[in-house]
Amino acid sequence: MEQSKIDSYIKQYSNELFQKVIPFWMNHSKDEVYGGYFTCLSRDGQVYDTDKFIWLQAREVWQFAKLYNTVEPKQEWLDMALHGAEFLQKHGKDEDGNWYFSLNQNGEPLVQPYNIFSDCFATMAFGQLYKATGHENYATLAKDTFYSIIKRQNNPKGTYNKIVPGTRELKNFALPMILSNLAMEIETLLPKAFITETLDKVIHEVMDVFYLEDQGLILENVSPDGQFVDCFEGRLLNPGHAIESMWFMMDLGKKLKRPELIEKAVKITLDTLEYGWDKEHGGIFYFMDLKGHPNQQLEWDQKLWWVHLETLVALLKGYQHTGNVACWEWFTKVHDYAFKHFSDPEHGEWFGYLNRRGEVLLPLKGGKWKGCFHVPRGLMIALQTLENIKKTL
Repeated sequence: MEQSKIDSYIKQYSNELFQKVIPFWMNHSKDEVYGGYFTCLSRDGQVYDTDKFIWLQAREVWQFAKLYNTVEPKQEWLDMALHGAEFLQKHGKDEDGNWYFSLNQNGEPLVQPYNIFSDCFATMAFGQLYKATGHENYATLAKDTFYSIIKRQNNPKGTYNKIVPGTRELKNFALPMILSNLAMEIETLLPKAFITETLDKVIHEVMDVFYLEDQGLILENVSPDGQFVDCFEGRLLNPGHAIESMWFMMDLGKKLKRPELIEKAVKITLDTLEYGWDKEHGGIFYFMDLKGHPNQQLEWDQKLWWVHLETLVALLKGYQHTGNVACWEWFTKVHDYAFKHFSDPEHGEWFGYLNRRGEVLLPLKGGKWKGCFHVPRGLMIALQTLENIKKTL
């Protein structure tokens, strides 16, 4: 690997993150009146909707706290994180301690806590804030929320679950995937034996239960006992989810000194990418059907920002840990596609949604599902990984 090429990527990712993406959120997302953040931002950063989605509020808190903790202890980054945290503490939970899905601008609840993903990102946010400040109230909030997630993991939606029990029950990949990262985020706050048990369980779920070895692919849904179910949900593949989870597995493989886990994660990453890459127009499909049947999701062929960013991270980590040349070759290919189609040189940040041909489908920079998370996190971790690769040259 040529050092000049690595240096070029480092410069590009640094410039994209610190000159184009972070300033976009610093300048446009802060609600100075009611607290918290605006996430529904147009291409140039104008607010087009003032509703506040808890998981995106928490993600932004995490992102700025993470920058403060791992990049540079800039007071403006910590202040930005604290600004969102104050709003979350004041308005984010119901009387039972469950985190709402959404609020209006001034913090009144709009949508009930119908799943636990708001809780997952609140845990991450306050765990990072504890690292940044040492304030015990943040640690307590992170721990209490995490234990609530574990308690509810077998029925995450609780009373909001609309599935009729007993006919075709399925479990979803998203929760073990998120837990594999979440447990590492707050491991210093929890008993070591509990973390070990939790990690063993989620690694088994991600790498064995949802994994189809013959096809080399990860399913989004399986039966409660881990079997393939031949229906829309059972055949569903989400390449972005599978690949994102693989860099979590690589981090765990490094932490636990399990090189075989890293190698398997690299293999799944490459197999998923080979399967999910659009060979006609480029980019990674959003959803696919295991058997090639028509997809239930009408947006199946869209190209989404987060899928490509998580893939860049997974490929760089795969190359860093194993030296697998295929990881580097795929990284350059995905990088070229992503920066050509998603990055906005005029207004900063990245477009979120492209059609199959790679044309911008929605000009928004943030909304109900896109906030200050995948773009800055992906660029930040990619940059850190490139710098680690450079050290080995």
